[in-house]
Amino acid sequence: MGNREDLLDGAIRCLHEKGYARTTLRDIAGAAGVSMAAVGYHYGSTEALLNIALMKAIEEWGTEFGRALGGGEPGSDQPGSGLREYESMWDRLIGSVAAHPPMALASFEAFVQAQRVPELREQIAAGQREGRRGLAAMLTGTPEQAVPDDTARTLGSVQLALITGLIVQWLTDPDNAPSGADVVAGLRALAAGLQS
Repeated sequence: MGNREDLLDGAIRCLHEKGYARTTLRDIAGAAGVSMAAVGYHYGSTEALLNIALMKAIEEWGTEFGRALGGGEPGSDQPGSGLREYESMWDRLIGSVAAHPPMALASFEAFVQAQRVPELREQIAAGQREGRRGLAAMLTGTPEQAVPDDTARTLGSVQLALITGLIVQWLTDPDNAPSGADVVAGLRALAAGLQS
């Protein structure tokens, strides 16, 4: 690998170990085994490199997270199998967060950083738009390209909000965060309350 790739890999390692806010130019150069001047030469600034590394790290975790979302079909023909699969999906997501807490945390650091970096904000917003559509497709058993915009905006957005909230709870208080069964029970109680 060349210095550019070494720097990117070093920045990703630093994100895993120290997080975005605590990673310095010296940390990245040390992890990459190159001079600090190489960051400016290849990326312009430490912030630019960290933003690229953050997006790459989130994409890598997104692939893992996507695998956790996969599994059975929520609309299976067996009675109750949709609920069981939905609960299982939550347990797989929790497993992914528990196995990769630095990446879950990095995704939240990206949200904060994006408020100051318009390009990063647009990348995250585009990912959320794609994620909402993908989640709606998964939940309805519809191909992504066939998901209506209003379904992505409603069903997909609510599912994304639930996932985001679950990740926050697991990052801050894993001993008291909900399980897949808790999420399903909570949604059933919410739905029952809305019908009253």
